[in-house]
Amino acid sequence: MTVNGAAKARPVIALAMGDPAGISPELTARLLALDDVRAAAHLVAIGDRRILEEGAKAAGLTLDLTPAALDGLDQAGNGRHVFVDLNNLAPSDVKRGEATLAGGTFATQNFREALKLAHTGGAQAVCFTPFNKKAMRYAYPGYDDEIRFVADVLGFTGKVREFNVLEKVWNARVTSHIPLSEVASAISIDGILEELELAQACLKRAGHDQPRIAVAGINPHAGDGGSFGMEEIDIIEPAVAAAKSRGYNVEGPFPADTVFLRALKDGFHAVLTMYHDQGQIAMKLMGFDKGVTMMGGLPFPLCTPAHGTAYDIAGQGIADVGASREAILLAARMATRAAALSAAA
Repeated sequence: MTVNGAAKARPVIALAMGDPAGISPELTARLLALDDVRAAAHLVAIGDRRILEEGAKAAGLTLDLTPAALDGLDQAGNGRHVFVDLNNLAPSDVKRGEATLAGGTFATQNFREALKLAHTGGAQAVCFTPFNKKAMRYAYPGYDDEIRFVADVLGFTGKVREFNVLEKVWNARVTSHIPLSEVASAISIDGILEELELAQACLKRAGHDQPRIAVAGINPHAGDGGSFGMEEIDIIEPAVAAAKSRGYNVEGPFPADTVFLRALKDGFHAVLTMYHDQGQIAMKLMGFDKGVTMMGGLPFPLCTPAHGTAYDIAGQGIADVGASREAILLAARMATRAAALSAAA
């Protein structure tokens, strides 16, 4: 798709407005006003214009956007971002700071249309401002997380994983949204190899031609030679050895309490952790206001800020756009690189 020729120079990114009761309207408005975002990508923002204007008002912004319909994007543009007004939520129906069915319905509708736009080739990437999972479940009872929703909407059956991304290091993980009590039994040699393979591919798409990946242990001190558990010896070490035999630049297992320090010091591009909070805590301490969640494995990049809806500061005009900005710029880099590789093939 071209939007008045804009996609020839910049990737088109479908930007879905997230939960209206939090900071998503303000963040969407701020993104649409950023010069570096405009230089990197052409945004097709999707939501309700009235909700967007509430966010712009909170941010102290006046937006210059081209209105368009989903079936008429080829005629829109003129060098400006595009807004698709679904007219799907009145501001009077928003309960600020509260997860509601109306808010979840709004967010799921926007997200669905953004995904469909990318799926049909109308956009080269998808981004969204923060969702509230409780509100999303009100509107879509089967909503476990974004990965499940994407699979349902697109009928996608491939492997998709969340990556947390900072400028200096990525975090991939072997298990995600499962109870801690189930983690040890859920890791396997093949499972670790699959995650390393996906991490390798995603890092390359983001521009790291020869990615280096550090692997965390699961037990204190990475098991300390079997003193505190055998998973490192029986599972993680063989997986690392197998990955090396495939030509991957991977090392470990390292103790989880120092692996991120090692990654920053020694120039690893990513850390593979065994479970959700093992990596999330470190990543959010290192860069809560810049962290990005990227869904790897899809045919197109899908990125969002790693933080939540911040109900406590909604409408106050103080939301930090840093992580949302980084999400757009990462998606733009990955989409641009994918287009270049496709053209060269």
